[in-house]
Amino acid sequence: MNLSIKGVAITAALLWGGCLLALGLINLAVPSYGAAFLNGVASIYPGFRHSHTLVDVLLGTAYGAIDGALGGAFFAWLYNSFRPDSLSAHH
Repeated sequence: MNLSIKGVAITAALLWGGCLLALGLINLAVPSYGAAFLNGVASIYPGFRHSHTLVDVLLGTAYGAIDGALGGAFFAWLYNSFRPDSLSAHH
């Protein structure tokens, strides 16, 4: 059975975007919480800064959702490409 590329992309987008949203919101309330992780994320996503503002939390969430969707779609495509049924169909 193949994975749904769209389904995995949406799921990964919601999970990664949701994690960054939750972490960002908690960090707004407790500035020391997750600060090192958010600084690491800021080094990967251009324009995102760990500056304790709601705008940055939403920007990080958007980057996370896009990143998760692309990663999830790639994972599902790769999984489907290497399934035994898929490999034997090409030979």
